[in-house]
Amino acid sequence: MASKMESAKQAALEACKQQKFFDGVQVVNNAMEAWEAEFLSKTPDLPPTEKMEILRTPEAFVNKMTGRLSTEQKTQIADMYAVRARLLSGLGALKRAVVDISAALLLFPDSKEFADCKRDVENADSAAFQSQEPKTSTSIITGFLGAGKTTLLNHILHENHGKRIAVIENEFGEVGIDDALLNTKSAITEENVIEMNNGCICCTVRGDLIAGLKKLHKQTTGKGKPLDGIIIETTGLADPAPVAQTFFADDFVNSHMVLDGILTVVDAKHCLEHLREEKPEGIVNEAVEQVAFADRIMLNKIDLVSKDVLQEVQNEIRRINKTAQIRQCENSKVDMDFILGIKAFSLDQVLEQVNASFLQEEDNGHGHGGGHENGHGGGHNGHAEHGGGHGEHGHDGKGGDCCEHGHEGHEGHGGHEGHGGHEGQGHGHGHEGHGHERSGVKHQHDYRVSSVGIERDREVDKTRIDAFFAWLMQAKGADLYRSKGVLAVRGSPHKFVWHAVHMQFSGKPEGKWQETEKRVCKIVFIGKNLNREELNKKFDECLV
Repeated sequence: MASKMESAKQAALEACKQQKFFDGVQVVNNAMEAWEAEFLSKTPDLPPTEKMEILRTPEAFVNKMTGRLSTEQKTQIADMYAVRARLLSGLGALKRAVVDISAALLLFPDSKEFADCKRDVENADSAAFQSQEPKTSTSIITGFLGAGKTTLLNHILHENHGKRIAVIENEFGEVGIDDALLNTKSAITEENVIEMNNGCICCTVRGDLIAGLKKLHKQTTGKGKPLDGIIIETTGLADPAPVAQTFFADDFVNSHMVLDGILTVVDAKHCLEHLREEKPEGIVNEAVEQVAFADRIMLNKIDLVSKDVLQEVQNEIRRINKTAQIRQCENSKVDMDFILGIKAFSLDQVLEQVNASFLQEEDNGHGHGGGHENGHGGGHNGHAEHGGGHGEHGHDGKGGDCCEHGHEGHEGHGGHEGHGGHEGQGHGHGHEGHGHERSGVKHQHDYRVSSVGIERDREVDKTRIDAFFAWLMQAKGADLYRSKGVLAVRGSPHKFVWHAVHMQFSGKPEGKWQETEKRVCKIVFIGKNLNREELNKKFDECLV
């Protein structure tokens, strides 16, 4: 073990020298985790110890184990704590760096090297560890299906803030319906809209996210036309942690982009059932993760609930995230200074309050315990399922986000400030102590959640489709997180666009079918325990 620790130390120091701080942290984390496992297995009668305590709570681990450590063992872990402190400093996590170097000083209180390292970290300014090259401010918009992310995005894109903003978006679904739903009123150019439609941004298409960011940089800053900001809109089933980690794990992204903040939209009417849902063991509760990692929370659809329910919702949010700023809203309308240029993301805060293992890469990435029925890797349809567009497009019903009209049009809800106290192992259901720790464990999305897409080159009968919607809301509404579509109704010159979140339904004619345009029906269902055969059969009964 001594030789392995020395090799890891040298590799980490080399990574630090090359300013590959995230890579260096991975080397140290892996080495210390292996060291801890071997030490605990070979040392009898130890006090109770939590897994990865050596990394999560260094000072507690040292105080607990000091009497059991040989001088050689003390030297090994103290050196690794010191190296990790310098790497964390390079990432800007200065408070956490002080914790690690303080643990080294507990082992060797007279060490001038460790004392000098601690002084350097304590006196450092996080900005000093950042690249001198200006970085593009980037925001992540997240929130569960139907919360109001797309309405928020449209609000941002159409607000008169004078900023040049690009969009990267990702959605969960099978059938593309964007051509009929896009709203082309935004001021940014189409080349600054990146669609990721072949997987989930937090797992199967994370590489596409990096590629998309590189493409935007080449199209804008690379041509002397730098952006004021980038917005990443995730699918409603995305875990924001791996998306945020990209800004530290990838050298190019880390050099050219900076994470401004994670904006989470919360649906005041439906969020409690999602936050409190008990998931199968090993399955991530995305709704909880989205709240826990938020820097700003838009508590949306407040007009749909009573004051007592609203207070209960806010209390539940606070149990998960104690510090994020919360802003109550309707139709996802909030002031721009609440969501843009906020400089709210704090790596220190994430490591301390949300996920101490945030900088630990998972084994084999992220997985889906079944995904949607056509396979998670190929079943998402970026813009295709949005009810409005990005960039020059604007959309108001995309992936879990209701249309702007009626109660169903409200999206998201808001706010807490910062990151909240979620520690521990496994994924809880939204209460203190239920955690976000995933050391080396491949997390999975809920295998019960799937997407069913229907596309027909035929029209529907109005009376039959009304009966279908009534059946859908009454029989399937509880399990339907999100559904939406564009229909060609016999006898109507207009496209019928509809959206639903659970049992809340909204639909209306939007735009005429062009003479050269084929009249088709496209629908997407996203929910739990969906029966593809039944949904297809019931819809086909509406066709004429």
